[in-house]
Amino acid sequence: MDAQRLIIMAVMGIVAGWLASMVVGVKGGLVGMLIAGLLGSIVGGFLFSAIGLKLGVGNPTVDSIIQSAIGAVVVILLARMFL
Repeated sequence: MDAQRLIIMAVMGIVAGWLASMVVGVKGGLVGMLIAGLLGSIVGGFLFSAIGLKLGVGNPTVDSIIQSAIGAVVVILLARMFL
């Protein structure tokens, strides 16, 4: 994996984490949003494939960010329950 791909993944993770923090109402730093977004991409990918749901927004990058943001919301809510 090259550096450009890692940077793109990090930016997408930060955007997804930021969207999730706006939905849930969490104040956090850049690192927190990155972690929430990256974990959210894993959780969102698992949930969407388990349900068999495809967003179909038309842009794969936007689909991925929305899916990651939904997963990040789930991660944040689970973290609130257990921490």
